[in-house]
Formats: sequence, C-alpha cells, structure tokens
Amino acid sequence: MILSAGSPTLAPQGALLLAAVALALYLAAMLPQAAMRRWAAAALPGALVLHGLLLAIDIAGFGQPGSGARLGFGPVLSMTVWLVIAVHAVESRLLPLPAVRQWLAGGGALAVLVAALFPGEQRPLANALAPLHFVLGVGSYGLFGAAVLHALMLDAAERRLRAGTPGLAGTGQALGMPLLQLERLTFRFVEAGFAALTATLLLGAATAQRWQWDHKVVFSLLAWGVFAALVLGRRLQGWRGRSATRWLYGGALLLLLAYVGSRFVLEVVLRRTGA
Repeated sequence: MILSAGSPTLAPQGALLLAAVALALYLAAMLPQAAMRRWAAAALPGALVLHGLLLAIDIAGFGQPGSGARLGFGPVLSMTVWLVIAVHAVESRLLPLPAVRQWLAGGGALAVLVAALFPGEQRPLANALAPLHFVLGVGSYGLFGAAVLHALMLDAAERRLRAGTPGLAGTGQALGMPLLQLERLTFRFVEAGFAALTATLLLGAATAQRWQWDHKVVFSLLAWGVFAALVLGRRLQGWRGRSATRWLYGGALLLLLAYVGSRFVLEVVLRRTGA
C-alpha cells in the first residue's frame, strides 16, 4: 500500500489517510479502560471498519496500474488479524473483555503497518475460481486464529485455577465464561477452520495447472494433518486441555508458515515479489 518491495511508490492519498486513521484508532483502543473508558471502547469498532475498507482497497489494487490482486504476506496477515478482531467484536457484544481488546488492538495496529510496508505486487488471477480459493484460504487462517485466541484464554484460565487465584479457583469460570463453554467454542472454531482448509486444498488441487511440491503445499498439508489428528483425537479420545491446545498451536504455526511464511521469505528475504 505505501511501500512495495518491487517499486517503492506512494499509495493514493486516500488509502494512506485510511491507514493513518485506522492505526490511530487501534492505538487509542490500547489505552487502559480507566483512562479513556468511552473512547477506548469505541475506537476498536471504528478501527475495524476502516481496516476492512483498507484491505478491500489494498488487496484489490484500486488506484494502481494494471489488474489483479495483491496477495503478499502483508495483506494476507493483515486480513487474518482483521478476521480475528471481527470475531472478538461479535463476541464482545455478549462478553466484554477489555484486556483481550487491548492485545487485539495492538495486533491490529501492527497488521496495518506490516500491510503498508509490504503489500506485495499485483498478480493476475489464475482462473475464475481463484477468488473463492483465496477467500476459503484466508477464512481458514481467520478461524484458526480465533481458535488460537480462545485457546490462549483457556490455558491462562486453567493456569490461574491450578494456582488457586483468589476469586477464580473453584468457580469454573474463564473471563466470565464457563471453562467448558470456552473449550467447546475453541474447538468449534477448529472444526470450522479445518473444513475451510480442506475445501481450500481440494479446490487448489482441482484448479492447479500443474502440481508443485513447494513450501506452501508441504506446510499446508502438514498443517492439515495436524488439525485432522486434533479433530479425530478430540472426537474419539476426548482430548482436552493442554494436550489438545498444543496440537492447535502446532498446526496454526505450520499453517502460518505455509503462505505468510513462504511469501515473507520470497518478498522480504529473497526480494522475489513476482514468484
């Protein structure tokens, strides 16, 4: 958006302004609730809306010469973070979580900066189903990202319960939500993400002009295998707690390496934006 690894040109002023305002709102949302209770609570939804609009403009390449989509690691990572924040925004209507809001706001600010600095180059769509493949792929990133966020909350609550934190031990509550409910919600995101990832891989295999065993394919299949084991282990063996969340973290790391990691190496380390 602002800088391209291939040609460092300035983005249209409108996109630059959107990025600046979204960044400012994310930073405002990181303020302690006691300091600016009303502004901090309202800043995150505003940043989310502007961030989404910025992604639509940036990925589609509006205002840039040529046609195609910007699918660099920056925009994809930024959209993943946006999806996780969107899930939190819906949940916070039922269960306000100020501490989580601050962490997500920091992640949103960082995502806007990364997408601005490393937007990738415009590339033509390979076929008519390419947009669906992209939506399913990023959707799986977002669903697994939401699962990881909930798993982190679950692990933190279990640690506090084991430590006998006053006011928490014996309540069976995690941030105001029953632990069993949080656990079920976590693995619903896992199952939804697994379904989206499976559809992504099948669609990619069906529409690929020629099969390549590159880093993206290998890491994606490894991640799929880990998530498949997690889903089966939970359904057949009743996996739960840390034994289950470790599998989730491992699969999420492999999936992150599959596209975002491989594109980061190509675009930033090797400077091969057109690869």
